[in-house]
Amino acid sequence: MTATDRWLIAGLGNPGPWFAGTRHNAGFAVVEHLAHHAGTRFHLTGPRHRTTEIDLAAHPTLLAKPLWTINQSGPPIAALLRTQRIAATHLVVIQDDLDFPFGTIRLKRGGGPGGHNGIRSVTEAIASRDYLRMRIGVGRPPKGQKLGSFVLGRFSEAEQQQLPDLLTRCAASLETLLTSGLDHAQTTLHTPQPVS
Repeated sequence: MTATDRWLIAGLGNPGPWFAGTRHNAGFAVVEHLAHHAGTRFHLTGPRHRTTEIDLAAHPTLLAKPLWTINQSGPPIAALLRTQRIAATHLVVIQDDLDFPFGTIRLKRGGGPGGHNGIRSVTEAIASRDYLRMRIGVGRPPKGQKLGSFVLGRFSEAEQQQLPDLLTRCAASLETLLTSGLDHAQTTLHTPQPVS
């Protein structure tokens, strides 16, 4: 197993306790969920990120939380790709997405930032759109609320009750992605499941 066979899964978010549980930190929530269920914790690896190693679906995987602001996520992620010798094609970036209702999960490769400055920073820093993205829907703010206060606000009480299931589905989708590839993961994730 060479270093290039490893995966890097980076959750986007803002560091610090004040931002914990906010919509903009959905990416952090997913990688924290993965680490918790693998029985490991994040540790500081330099001034730019916290990381931990897990096996995800039998694949050696580095989980990362960049420690710069979410809008400056690119340089820390680029540094990890470089120092850990991981290809951009083996990078998954997890982000919040205003364009999908809460609870929606979408997978794609590349594409434009769609107004997400964290994604713009990653694309510019690694000079590639070959990486994979998991987009977690957080919905749109109610009328009269600004976007900034909405994404930096915490999930509603009803949404918080649904978060455990959402995080479990995110983890399962990532396992499918690493095991069976993007096409199969998209088909599995995006096809409505029958109600039992």
